[in-house]
Amino acid sequence: MLPPDSPASRILIADDQPDVLEALRLLLKSEGYQIEAVKSPAAVIKAIEAKDFALVLMDLNYTRDTTSGQEGLDLLNKVQAIDGSLPVVVMTAWASVDVAVEAMRRGARDFITKPWDNPRLLAIVKNQIALGSAVRAYQRLQEENQLLRGKGGPTLIAQSAAMRPVLDVIARVGPSDANILITGENGTGKGIVAQALHSVSRRAGKPFISVNMGGLPEGVFESELFGHVRGAFTDAKNDRAGRFELADGGTLFMDEIGNIPMSQQAKLLRTIETGEFERVGSSRTYHASVRLISATNSDLPAEVAAGKFRQDLLFRLNTIHLHLPPLRERREDIELLAQHFLKSHVERYRKPVTGFDEAAVQAMRDYGWPGNVRELDHAVERGVLMAQGKVVRAPDLGLTVGRDATPRLDEMSIEEVEAYLIKKTLARCDGNARRAAEELGLSRSAFYRRLEKYGL
Repeated sequence: MLPPDSPASRILIADDQPDVLEALRLLLKSEGYQIEAVKSPAAVIKAIEAKDFALVLMDLNYTRDTTSGQEGLDLLNKVQAIDGSLPVVVMTAWASVDVAVEAMRRGARDFITKPWDNPRLLAIVKNQIALGSAVRAYQRLQEENQLLRGKGGPTLIAQSAAMRPVLDVIARVGPSDANILITGENGTGKGIVAQALHSVSRRAGKPFISVNMGGLPEGVFESELFGHVRGAFTDAKNDRAGRFELADGGTLFMDEIGNIPMSQQAKLLRTIETGEFERVGSSRTYHASVRLISATNSDLPAEVAAGKFRQDLLFRLNTIHLHLPPLRERREDIELLAQHFLKSHVERYRKPVTGFDEAAVQAMRDYGWPGNVRELDHAVERGVLMAQGKVVRAPDLGLTVGRDATPRLDEMSIEEVEAYLIKKTLARCDGNARRAAEELGLSRSAFYRRLEKYGL
């Protein structure tokens, strides 16, 4: 039996029908839960602002209308804004798939239709309270670790107006299981945003597995994603789990999703639709529960129109679309990001550098940042390494002010020339990695190895 009047046993139920409230109160009280019942959206907000609850069980339809669920959906947004970790299970007498999908997109943990099945309702309540408790415990642990370490994993730094919609989407849909497609130029921080989405989801305590789809040669695509058994091919000396299996229960982040060959897209679609797959060389069917977050710098609708990307696969990936602005459109964040990277690289290289001089700050403000946040990180790293005193000066950053300025090739190393050529080609191809690789005469895997090598 749960302790009386404990937040872990306290459930808030909301419905405008007294008989529904009484039936739910009696059912849940018999299981040892402490019940607070309210009849309006305003009363829900007042209650969760006054007390901690383990779960909210709320109707989607109140006085405004009887079928659309809009009043409940609006309430769900407000509840998520107050406490994004509070599990919310929604109810409606109108079994609408569209309303159910929208409620889940906005952060509802589960969906119940009236009249309900008592055992199913109790199972959902029990499971969601347990999940909510685990998420909150994980978040507390992260906060404690942050204090102990003085630093954590990748940090999302965003205070500019251009990034506010991004933060809003993370807060609203992060706790859900909705598949999310992140778009934006190379280096805008799509991987950091994916980790932020995972960290606020119910799967936060489970694995976050990342795979660069553009860097997978076609011959190892299935093995990397679905795994293989010993002897499946020449180099398969042992059984190996694939990325879907490793991510079971957690999140799979598929970067550069737009570069999957058409021949492999159907296999990926089948696994996304069913959660089922077979390891290469085996007929045994495995199942994985995975939340998918994908990222690309490609225009996928244009790729669909050109016959290079399956429309049904795009629909599966694109439940929620999140676009990241380039760094040049969020200049208010440049100095904050630079200070963050400076601290990291000073600790890494153990150099007595304390900041930037005014000329360096101005140079960063004036620069076009074609490589976005990733390029800023590498520029600051170079500045820390090149600094001869306690501050990073403008020349230490190695920036060529002016977007169209061209460095002197005779003063550059072979690696610098190659990196410069790749950056120029990417810019000319509007960030499309596939076209850039074709123009440079490189295979996709060779091109992505160079992107990684030069931090592009």
